[in-house]
Amino acid sequence: MISIVVPVFNEQDVLPHLYRWVCEAMKQVDMSWDLIFVDDGSTDRSTEILLELCRQDKRVKVLELSRNFGHQVAIVAGLDYARGEAVVTMDADLQHPPELIPELIKKWKEGYDVIYTSRRATQDAGPFKTLTSRMFYAMINRLSDVKIPTGAADFRLLDRKIVEAFRSFSERALFLRGLVSWMGYRQAAISYEAASRYAGESKYSFSEMLRFSADGITSFSSVPLYISALVGVVISTLSFAYAAYAAYARLFTDKTVEGWTSVMVVVLFIGGIQLITLGIQGAYLGRIYNEVKQRPRYLVRRSVGFDDSR
Repeated sequence: MISIVVPVFNEQDVLPHLYRWVCEAMKQVDMSWDLIFVDDGSTDRSTEILLELCRQDKRVKVLELSRNFGHQVAIVAGLDYARGEAVVTMDADLQHPPELIPELIKKWKEGYDVIYTSRRATQDAGPFKTLTSRMFYAMINRLSDVKIPTGAADFRLLDRKIVEAFRSFSERALFLRGLVSWMGYRQAAISYEAASRYAGESKYSFSEMLRFSADGITSFSSVPLYISALVGVVISTLSFAYAAYAAYARLFTDKTVEGWTSVMVVVLFIGGIQLITLGIQGAYLGRIYNEVKQRPRYLVRRSVGFDDSR
């Protein structure tokens, strides 16, 4: 059996079309399947629509979380409840084309454990989003030992042993693209061109994209800490050199160090570097703080369509 996991947050206009297109795509697959929608705290009619689909089709299952826990956590919740021999994860906005699912399954039957997808392009992505996306992948690949293909998406197929490995992880701040790459196993890629959103707007604001990027970098690299330490050493060395020059000028020449401009520039510059360094250290400390609390990643309000053992 194939399980398809779809995190949902306020996608009322898309869900009927997504369900219909998934059903059409799965007609090409000679295997049983189920469709697990993870309602990540939707505030529109998404929950009502999902429950109606569940009543109409027993292959549809609904996992309703108690609030919005975030896209990555919603995917993990779906993986926890999925029972398929392989699990496909995809977004609800139809930018992940359901017609690619049979290709993912074909690759899986060839013996691959992970089949991930990478976007060649996105139809409604502007130049700024395209540039920042490329910069993010270039940065994380440069800073960490984990290599993530440019344009990698959360549209992928995972073999059951990969899903079970995921369930053994206890991390709270998740960056699934990095974890999939880190785990290894036999992996294959399928590229595609992402269509424009079928309806609605992207749930990722600029600030959320920055937070997502920070999670990715801090999850798999400690290089920023070493960079901040190196900058501190360089600035300290320059400061001592400047102090030596000022003392020499005062004692052995008639050139006195005058005015407050140079002093203010140096103080503000060093103060800015210190704040940046503290911010980097604070980001790592915040991750440690969240991990040691050992709170559950998510809470389930109700699950509909699953067997009684859940």
